[in-house]
Parts: sequence; C-alpha cells; structure tokens
Amino acid sequence: MTAISMRVLRLLALCGLIAVAGCASTYQNHGYVPPESDLEKLVVGVDTRATVDDTIGPPSVSGLVGDGDYYYVRSRKRTYMMLRPKVVEREVVAISFNDDNTIANIEKFGLEAGKAVPISRRVTDSSVVDNGFLRQIIKNIGVLNPEQIFGQ
Repeated sequence: MTAISMRVLRLLALCGLIAVAGCASTYQNHGYVPPESDLEKLVVGVDTRATVDDTIGPPSVSGLVGDGDYYYVRSRKRTYMMLRPKVVEREVVAISFNDDNTIANIEKFGLEAGKAVPISRRVTDSSVVDNGFLRQIIKNIGVLNPEQIFGQ
C-alpha cells in the first residue's frame, strides 16, 4: 500500500469511529428523591411537617394549597441521536399529612408502561390525598369570596 492509501484508510477509520461515538445514548437526571434510609427515619402518625423538612429536606413540589402534601420527584431521560428524549425511569415519593400536620401516609410510585405504579406503601390508607383534583376545585368554588376578588 502506498502512503496516500494508508492516510485515506486511517481517515475513514477515524470518521467511522466518530460516527459510532455520536450514536451513543446520553442520559439526563432531574429532581431528587430521598434515599430509603432517610424515609425509614420518619414515623407515620408521629413526625410532623417540620421534622420532615429537617430529616429529608423540603420538597421540590408540594400540594395545590400552601399546606399541601409533599411530593419528591426524580426522573431520568435517555436521548439517542436525533430522536425525541424518552423517560426511562421516574420515581415519586408522596408524603401526605393529617389535619394536625402529622404524617398520614408515605408512598412511592414508579414509572411502568407509562403509568404511575405504587412501589411501596407505609400504611394501608385509601390514597395520598383524600380528595381528587376536580373535587378540590369544586369544593373551593363555594369558598370564593367576591369581595376579595374585586377589593371592596
């Protein structure tokens, strides 16, 4: 082989290596979920909202109202070449509270076939929240005071 053909062969091998390296998947991590060891320190019915903040930190997402439940969310997305990113892993830890601000329930949900599936539950209550989203909105309609809106 001549020197020119060796250079061309090396250049083609380098281009092939770059093309293969460009096809590798990249992963992006978002959010935070406290580790199981920290969640085990919380006692249902005993610990309060303040002790949850001290033990595992405040959540990135909380319920609809100011004193709502706590939701810790973590997800992992995979991007492959020019294709749309795909969520390959999602974990949600939901901590609900009683009226006296003690923990009512601790639940973990995962992403399985695009649906939220419970991974573990600490108590056998009905759900994370007693009322659904629509029920909470409908219940708040009667609480609305027109004087607060129009400022009279």
